[in-house]
Order: sequence, then structure tokens, then C-alpha cells
Amino acid sequence: MQVSVESGEGLERRLTVALPADQVEAEVDKRLKQIGRTAKLDGFRPGKVPMSILRRNFGGQVLQEVYGHMIETSYREAIQQEKILPAGMPKIEPKVATEEGLFSYVATLEVMPEITLAKLEGKISRPTAEVGEQDIDAMIEKLRKQRATWNTVERAALEGDQVKISFKGMIDGEAFEGGSADNVPLVLGSKRMIEGFETGIVGMLKAEKRSIELNFPEDYQVAELKGKPVVFEVEVNEVAEEVLPEIDEAFAKEFGAEEGVEKLKADIRENMQRELAQRVQAKIKGQAMDLIFEQNKIDLPQALVEEEIDALRKQMKQRLGQGAGSLELPRDMFQEQAVRRVTLGLVIGEIIKQNSIQLDEERVRETIEAFASTYEEPEEVVKYYYGNQEQLASIQNVVLEDQVVDWVLGQTEVVDEPTTFSALTTEG
Repeated sequence: MQVSVESGEGLERRLTVALPADQVEAEVDKRLKQIGRTAKLDGFRPGKVPMSILRRNFGGQVLQEVYGHMIETSYREAIQQEKILPAGMPKIEPKVATEEGLFSYVATLEVMPEITLAKLEGKISRPTAEVGEQDIDAMIEKLRKQRATWNTVERAALEGDQVKISFKGMIDGEAFEGGSADNVPLVLGSKRMIEGFETGIVGMLKAEKRSIELNFPEDYQVAELKGKPVVFEVEVNEVAEEVLPEIDEAFAKEFGAEEGVEKLKADIRENMQRELAQRVQAKIKGQAMDLIFEQNKIDLPQALVEEEIDALRKQMKQRLGQGAGSLELPRDMFQEQAVRRVTLGLVIGEIIKQNSIQLDEERVRETIEAFASTYEEPEEVVKYYYGNQEQLASIQNVVLEDQVVDWVLGQTEVVDEPTTFSALTTEG
């Protein structure tokens, strides 16, 4: 087998592989003899068909099969021989010249890039915050609102009240589709409706009617309504005020704290500290990945980018749920994200290789146990992860990335940035 390599544009390579004609012919003869043992042709008994007849009837098909098989096996040998690391499947162009006894093919492929790691420069801001009593109190207020009830009142509606309303929207004196509803509950101040609608109801009494003149926003999701003036005829059917539950043992038990309010607060603190640690790590990791990506510009095999685009499109369709299967999402909407992910994947792999970073199995277990602690039976969750290779691999990848982040922190300046739990957890 003779192999020659020609460099194309960028990462493209063209391998011309010449196959030994005698080997091809020998394999064809061998397969024809196997066929001859059972072949049934008019005028011949099985096993007695002359080779010339077998070659005439089956030679073309057998040659294609043998040629295809030898291309497959010789391609693997050729890239090993030439020390080529392909980045995707090759495009094969067979070349057969039976008169000269020549069997060859050209394999066009992309190769993996050679990566020279850049010296990382810059700084990383590390958020520093603590979970304070005010944060716990704010969380308890959120939990109270989750258990809120509504009591009907005989007074004018205030912001924060829940009203039940019937309304009809009119544009140029005509009702429009989707602009009317009956006895709909609405919390004033929730911003569920267009700007001005809810404030226009504040001060209304039960059975009162009011016309509210507004304009649809210029960026409204319904194109034909954008910027249009509208009049809503509104009637209030009911006004109710929010009633929050007392913070007592019964309230604590609703959230699994059988021991009472102090246990509830302790549980809340533990959960918030866990969330805080995750947010801090995510912020640091995001900055580390930005540095790696921005300072390591490499040639990318288009095959890998296309594969990543396919994966991202599939993930998007899964998130969209039923009905998205036939949706044709444009490939260019995923191009930038795919380039980033492929670049990071290749560069992070090189960082791990050049710095001999070994997976920290103890850290893997700690990560799994921390996640499992949020469940009622954490031991079962731990067993599940260690019994499911795919799930375990996902945790291992996360931990290995975190180890790379630690390496990045050792190469850059890290500056502590004081913040609060509230500010950190309300960021987008």
C-alpha cells in the first residue's frame, strides 16, 4: 500500500492511497470461489461453475465489495502510518483503472489542529458574599407568598391586591382578537398586562367600570398591535387582599422542618449557602472560560463545528418540546456558540494534556454527595450516579473543567469583589 499526502487549504488533507492490485484480485478470486460452491446457474451444478462464468456473472459486484472493504481497512492503516489525526469522516473518491491493474482512492479530510497554548493574561474577579439574616428573612417572605391566600374586601383596589376583572379591548372602535376576557384574576403590580393597564385599575371598587386608554408597546409580540392606541373597557368583579401565613410551627412543617421555625431557618441558610457557592463558582468559571477562548485563537475543523451545530439544534428542539421536530432552525443561529464550544473543548483538552491534570476522584464524590444531599435519600442518589456510567461521566467532566479553572486561577490575577447574596443571585 502506497500513501501520499497533500495539504489543502487550512486543515484539509488529501490522502492518495494505492492498493496492491494482486491483493485485490486474490480477494476477488477467493470470494468468487466461495460463491461458486453454492451458486445455481442454468446448465451447471453447484460447485461446478467455471471461474470464467462466475467472474462474468458476479465479478463486478464482488470487485465493488472487495474494493470497498479494502478502502475501509486501508484508510485506518494509512492515517496511522502518516500519523494523521482526522477531525471527521473523510470524503472518498475511488479511482479504478483495471487496464493498468490500478486500484486507488483519494480521501479528503480535515485534521485536528496543532494547538500552542497562549500565556493567559488578565484578571478574574472573585465575588465574596455571605448569607445574612436579611437574606433568610427575604426567603421566608417568598415562602409566605407561596402560601398566601386572598380575602375579599369591600374597598377600592390597591397595588398588591388581586382583582377579578372582565375587559374588552377596542382599536378604532372595534374589538380585536385576544383582547377580551371575563372574570380573570389579576394581581395589581404583577406587570402581567401592558404598561398602564394595572395602574389604571388601582382605586376601582367592585362593580365599577372604567375606560383605560393606552398604547401597545413598540416591541409588542403581536406584530399587528405594535404601537397601536387601544381602549380597554374594564369592570371589576371582585377585590381581594393578600393574607400571608404566620411564621409558626405549622408553617415550618409545610416545608419539611418538623422541628419548627429554627430548623426551617437552618435549612434555608444551608440551601442558600450552597446556592451562593454555586453562583460564585459559576461566575469564576465563566470568566476563566472567556479568558481561555479569547486568548487562544485556533484553526477549527469545520467538521467539528458542523457536528456541534447539529447537537445544539437537537438540544433546542428537545427544549421546545412536542411540535418542534419538523421545525427547521437555521444553522447560522448556532454558529457562534458552536465555534466557542469547539474551541474550548480543544484548548481545555490541550491544557489537561500539557499540565498532566488528573481527574480528582475524591472531588467527584464530594460533588455527587453535595447534589445528593438535597434529596430525601441521598445514599440512593449516590448509588444511582455510580451505577450509571453516562451520568457519572457528566459529573466527571464538570469536575475536570473545575480543575482546569483552578489552573487558570493559578495563571492569572484574582481580585476579590465584595457583593451580596441578593445581588449575586438576581443577576441574569
